[in-house]
Amino acid sequence: MADSNSVRLRVFSLNCWGIRYLSKHRLQRYAMIGELLSKEQHDIVLLQEVWSEKDFLGLKRKLSSSHPHSHYFRSGVIGSGLATFSRHSIHDAFLYRYSLNGYPYMAHQGDWFGGKSVGMVILKIGRLTAHVYVTHLHAEYCREKDSYLPHRVVQAWELQQFIRHTSCGSDLVILGGDLNMHPQDLGTRLLRTSTGLLDGYTETAKFDGCEDGFTHVADNPFINPKELYPFDKGIRIDYIFYKGSGTVSVRCESLSTTKGSVPNQPFPYSDHEALCAELQLQNQTAGGGNTRKEPDLAAGKLAELVDIVTEARTEVKVGLHCAERRRYTAARTGVMGLALLLLELAIAAVPCLALGADQPFPRASFYLLGALCFAILFSAFLLYVFYTMELKALQGAEDQMRLAVGSLQERLKEFSTAQPLNSICRPSDRQDPFCLEPKE
Repeated sequence: MADSNSVRLRVFSLNCWGIRYLSKHRLQRYAMIGELLSKEQHDIVLLQEVWSEKDFLGLKRKLSSSHPHSHYFRSGVIGSGLATFSRHSIHDAFLYRYSLNGYPYMAHQGDWFGGKSVGMVILKIGRLTAHVYVTHLHAEYCREKDSYLPHRVVQAWELQQFIRHTSCGSDLVILGGDLNMHPQDLGTRLLRTSTGLLDGYTETAKFDGCEDGFTHVADNPFINPKELYPFDKGIRIDYIFYKGSGTVSVRCESLSTTKGSVPNQPFPYSDHEALCAELQLQNQTAGGGNTRKEPDLAAGKLAELVDIVTEARTEVKVGLHCAERRRYTAARTGVMGLALLLLELAIAAVPCLALGADQPFPRASFYLLGALCFAILFSAFLLYVFYTMELKALQGAEDQMRLAVGSLQERLKEFSTAQPLNSICRPSDRQDPFCLEPKE
């Protein structure tokens, strides 16, 4: 990169579906994934659902020559499942765990135990600094009645905050992963608009892959088509986003997805299709990237962001009301359990107060009822504490969104009064919309 004004960067992303003992043909599929990565030699590899560290170490050994630099992000009970492999040196890494991630008693879904997070690595590509992010958001189990939508919106909010606050000074930003959101879903729009990230699928000059860029397709043998209802053919929930800077412009030359079963193999790499984006990085000469934005365009982006954040804030408020009801139910259940336990203790005290009186209940039944009352009381207490934590996280996100909306509205007013020639604070078209404010 130091001797050239441009370079091509190949980025690969895949949800590996690597749940030990549960995912079908896991070991065979990891062997196939390793073969693919070692053969294609992508510059950056972003993997999700690598739940077993043994699987990561197996890939690391296989890719030691093609991708000598790697990092595994540990989080939660069974790990975040996030892993990164790179041909370029990794200079730093950091993990941020989302404050909301489903419920621990939904053990069959497993999202809470995975500790969903966003991992960041800082790469040096010649003289350029690239901030690369990999993430996996909470799954959507029912489109029509999505009880996890507030959690996923908060995760998208925290994701865009994390990217905006950690990517300052970078020449290139790349985000890949399974967002579990459709392109026009609230969380996706919030992420794109607030960070200025570009979607590789919509920006690419050439696409080769599944219809409409689907990464979760009905033809995949590991998928139950009923899970995709009402989208019969498939959905697009895996993404590669990117953004340049004032010193580097980025263009997506091509984007491709895998297409079901691997040639000469009876099954595909995963229940998700893999993504591969080829990015063209171009160094900007001094002043070469100084293209001025129109004030109306910048103001329009701010107005759009105000609407999106307001919509997200409304959804978070809905989650707040639901969490309050659940906490109230847990408190009421705990009071009932406590009342039953006190009543049983009172009954147990009767023989002590009335000398010579016999216990009115069989001893085994008495102990069983006491254990049941204690279990109800203890479970209600744990749920009350958990729902209180959920409320705090939702309230914190709602407060942040309220502040953001107020700040954006103030900037809109400044745009309406500022002179057109002084309307833009940065020359780059890919700047952070939160920083679009006029100079005086």
